[in-house]
Amino acid sequence: MDTFASQDRPLHRLLIALALTTLVAGLFAQVWHPDISIIIWSLGTAPVLLALARAIWRGWLAGRAGLDAIAFISMAAALALGEALAANVVAIMYAGGTVLEDYAVSRAERDLTALIDRAPRIAHRVQADTVVDVGVDEIAPGDLLLVRAGEIVPVDGCVMASAAVLDESALTGEPLPVVRAGGEEARSGTINAGETFQLRASATAGESTYAGILKLVSAAQTSRAPFLRMADRTALLLLPVTLSLAAAAWMISGDHMRALAVLVAATPCPLILAAPVAFIAGVSQAARLGILVKGGGPLEALAHVRTMIFDKTGTLTLGGALLTSIKTAPGVRTRDVLFHAASLEQASHHIVAQSIIEAARAQNIALVLPEHVAEAHGSGLSGMVAGADVRIGSYDLVFGDSAPEAWALHVLDDAANQSALAIFVSVNGRGLGAILMGDEIRAEALHAVQRLRRNGVSRILMLTGDRVDAAQRVGTALDLDLVLAEQEPDEKLSVVTAEQKRAPVLMVGDGINDAPALAAAHVGMAMGARGASASSQAADIVLLVDRIDRVADAFAIARRTRAIAWQSIFAGMALSGLAMLAAAFGYLSPIQSALVQEAVDVAVILNALRALGSPDQG
Repeated sequence: MDTFASQDRPLHRLLIALALTTLVAGLFAQVWHPDISIIIWSLGTAPVLLALARAIWRGWLAGRAGLDAIAFISMAAALALGEALAANVVAIMYAGGTVLEDYAVSRAERDLTALIDRAPRIAHRVQADTVVDVGVDEIAPGDLLLVRAGEIVPVDGCVMASAAVLDESALTGEPLPVVRAGGEEARSGTINAGETFQLRASATAGESTYAGILKLVSAAQTSRAPFLRMADRTALLLLPVTLSLAAAAWMISGDHMRALAVLVAATPCPLILAAPVAFIAGVSQAARLGILVKGGGPLEALAHVRTMIFDKTGTLTLGGALLTSIKTAPGVRTRDVLFHAASLEQASHHIVAQSIIEAARAQNIALVLPEHVAEAHGSGLSGMVAGADVRIGSYDLVFGDSAPEAWALHVLDDAANQSALAIFVSVNGRGLGAILMGDEIRAEALHAVQRLRRNGVSRILMLTGDRVDAAQRVGTALDLDLVLAEQEPDEKLSVVTAEQKRAPVLMVGDGINDAPALAAAHVGMAMGARGASASSQAADIVLLVDRIDRVADAFAIARRTRAIAWQSIFAGMALSGLAMLAAAFGYLSPIQSALVQEAVDVAVILNALRALGSPDQG
């Protein structure tokens, strides 16, 4: 039966009610006026027949196979042969099937449509010490907003309070509230789980995180998987087979009722229902885990993947520069290094600055505002801190042409051995110490790689623009098959293209430099938890939670969904085939064939809905 649009669902309920009413009314009329009962049953069948003809026509216009032609032929043939009761029963089975399908699809789509239904529409803008309610579309970057307790954050922005407690579960699947400190980003679509706070808008509603997610959801609901189109083509073979079997049964037995029973039993609902319901359910299950799949197509393609290629920084590693250790010059305290470095870094937007500042705050070091700050791009900062001339950055920036000190040379050696970044600090020309920053492997990365191998991924690679030594350290720790370092975007693209000649490829990345490779791979997956980027737009799947083990979850969901779809198709078509043979040999009447077919439909849908269940987490 054809998958109707959601606006047709009231019509489906009306048709089943009409068909059931006429069935009961006809049975009562049969006692007193048999001729009238035939008219009543025919009147109950006609609207369903017209709706079915309309669905078939719309399917052909949309380029879909008119697979409901068998149901149409069986009802029309029953009426033409004077079997109005059989036609009415088939109409009830068909209309009931559409209602059942509506329920299954709406059940599977519920997690996706919930995102759309909860989209914020009103924001509280602070204007001249007053708060004015405005539509979210009126918000501009720079506007100061008030986000009250329990409300949805309307646009992306910067937290202006000391801290904000946010429920990010709708975006990331993370069940526990997250604390965002003052100055950190709050993403639209999250819920204020704490006290009222002020937010400085950094984007319009249309450019915010939640709007991007809604666009992806829309794509997920409208995309058709190649698997579904293959099921359509396969089902087309059923029409000539059914007509041939029905004709043979009639010719051999001379009983036209056998031909009608074959037509009724052959309604190809298992083929038409199983794949859409299963894949919508799979996309919905993925959304619960913070995995946004842009339709059934990418989910179907992901199930075929045998080679996975990962970016390193921000994907297999945390991507942020983490403070691993602090080295000091002889006679210098660690607190002195942190005080001067963190105070100066308050003027920087570089990724390492926040780590240094947080390390100082963790030790309760009171910072001061820097003055006369100058930035040397790619090298570091210089400025005045508490009256002292402070420099922080590369060895060359801090020490210039002066003779290297022994402690500083040891720091450079340690940094090279650890594949870490050494940030030196000097005060009034004297070397104070150095801060080592490293890119830590994600805690869940090794388990994710092991799960992927157990589930059938035969080859796992890492592509990175980072140095060879740093890349090899990560590759060895995760037991990867191949590590390619110092790769430019065009070189990453070439590697993906070459690997695709061997097997279907999944590319996982998080940066703009990964976008070409993500777009070229059979399936592209972006780490999108840290905000929208070109990688999220180029990818087929976006991870809304910052966990690499979600890659293994997505792969498990894809394989399980595809397996369930095929199980439903094979089992359903096998049962339908047996029913057709039984009808051809006279063991099933048209009415009995309709009842058997409806039982098969229910079994197929219930099995397909198993894709809503959780995949193997082992």
